[in-house]
Amino acid sequence: MRCVGFAILGLLMSSILWAETITGKVITIVDGNTLEVFTAENETYKILLFGIDSPELNQEYGEEAKKFLEKLILNKSVNIEIQGKDRLGNRLGILTVNGEDTREKLLEAGLAWTAERNPIAELEAIKEKSREKGKGLWKEQEPTPPWIFRRQQTMTQFKTS
Repeated sequence: MRCVGFAILGLLMSSILWAETITGKVITIVDGNTLEVFTAENETYKILLFGIDSPELNQEYGEEAKKFLEKLILNKSVNIEIQGKDRLGNRLGILTVNGEDTREKLLEAGLAWTAERNPIAELEAIKEKSREKGKGLWKEQEPTPPWIFRRQQTMTQFKTS
């Protein structure tokens, strides 16, 4: 019984210490914080950048965020540290190119907000600097965060019975 307890404890510890990492080439930019990566194992993964949220494509600055991300990482080799999954099952990741965090670049350019829930302090500080400098979407008086924009869009859609 004691051995079983140690085995279970060992499995739990290894799963905590081991984080899924994906290495591959960015093949598609879906929007300002969503992309697809193709790996050496011939697998394609859809990744959402963890801890940030960019404007929707049909929202002001949405296309700019997508184009910025394309210029930054499209067709480049990247490393992605998976942080979990969202409620839809999409992988959430921290993407780096040549050691640089893509999320930080989007925030510095004023093309993303930090996450609505549980913002990461380091990312929040970068966002605030961009806001103070009036970069990107922070040129606007009160830009609408994408999570509010999505809720507004859902509320305006026709309901069927």
